[in-house]
Amino acid sequence: MPFVHVELVEGRSNEQLKAMMKDITDVVEKNTGAPRSAIHVIVNEMATDRYMDGGVLRADQ
Repeated sequence: MPFVHVELVEGRSNEQLKAMMKDITDVVEKNTGAPRSAIHVIVNEMATDRYMDGGVLRADQ
């Protein structure tokens, strides 16, 4: 039972996230042979003031 965790900085629409999750499901199914019903895709979105890149908060960029 594959679990795929995706960490993203917030800012994408629900439609974009849904399309990405479907594409991930398709690729995992194709490459592992796992049934779709067993594939889990979890998306965690981080607020821009909770993510630092190179010592700079994403919210400050």
